[in-house]
Amino acid sequence: MAFLAGVRVFAATFLVAALGLGFFVAMQYEYRRSRILLLFVTGLVAAVSQAQVIPTGAMRRTMWEGQLAGLIAMDTIAKPGVYGIGPLEYLQGEITVVDGRCFVSRVGSDGAVLVEERSDVKAPFFVRAEASSWTAVPLSEAVVDMRSLDRFLSEWAKGREEPFLFRLRGLVGADVDYHVMNVPSGTAINGPDEAHAHQVKYVDHGNEGTLVGFFSTKHHGVFVHHDLNTHVHYLSWDHAHMGHVDALRIERSKVMLEVAE
Repeated sequence: MAFLAGVRVFAATFLVAALGLGFFVAMQYEYRRSRILLLFVTGLVAAVSQAQVIPTGAMRRTMWEGQLAGLIAMDTIAKPGVYGIGPLEYLQGEITVVDGRCFVSRVGSDGAVLVEERSDVKAPFFVRAEASSWTAVPLSEAVVDMRSLDRFLSEWAKGREEPFLFRLRGLVGADVDYHVMNVPSGTAINGPDEAHAHQVKYVDHGNEGTLVGFFSTKHHGVFVHHDLNTHVHYLSWDHAHMGHVDALRIERSKVMLEVAE
């Protein structure tokens, strides 16, 4: 009888131990699965955040390799919330998308800039983002022109790895120097100097409007210039002026800087 009682105690002890081990293994499995799911979701969220800015083509391919034909059609992307900038195909104008509205600038036969709203156009390289909300960023007193704006954003963006869309609204046309590409049909482009020779330059003074810009420290030659972290287009409030910004004078108290989230 004592032997049978001992067997029963041993069996009960073994069963409890087995159940405990099984519970421990199950908890470890659930923990690992939860960790994997958390890492997956975290990676997915990061990917979505990094995918906010979407480039098509590359500035260097157009300027150095002569990729002038359109790679992206504006009527496939122009919808509310979308902002984007780039040249018109064959470098015969400029394109700026503002909240889904596509504006195209060309050089008229008399040399004047012509701006029209239309989406049946293409770009050889383009960068865009869809803004769901905007965060206001106070400008420092040091921001007075394009170079200082680029430096300010570079400092402000430290710690941010992903590129981002920004805009300035208000009296951004206090003084704006901008250009519109005007490469003659059939002209081959084999370097930046050849492309720049066909820029037609304009100036706008004392005008309100919007600057649409993109910032990145990792996309030089793709959608930002080799010597800057920004690429910016200007659209005046009356839609009489639009093009690629070369220089500007900013009055800090009369503009608002916002970054897309």
